[in-house]
Amino acid sequence: MSMDELLKDLQGQRTFQEDPNHISLDKLFNEAFMSKHTNFSSFLAFLEKGNFQVYSHEDIKNIHEELWERHVARETNFADWKTMLDTANAEYTGKKA
Repeated sequence: MSMDELLKDLQGQRTFQEDPNHISLDKLFNEAFMSKHTNFSSFLAFLEKGNFQVYSHEDIKNIHEELWERHVARETNFADWKTMLDTANAEYTGKKA
């Protein structure tokens, strides 16, 4: 996936049918979420700060866990990735984390 495609994906401009059981990263970590819980207005900016190249949920799983966890703890108000992900899912679905 090219950087332009990633940007379009993160901005919600791709034209594919979304799997309801797999929320896209741009929707899950939308501007409101990122602004509320980080010093970034986008998930892409958060990734760029850590020099991570992420195009999917699977790419996140392939990042060295210690580096990813340290980045999340340092750049967000979450102690770890699981808490950040759980909160994003809860906020996206309208449930309290």
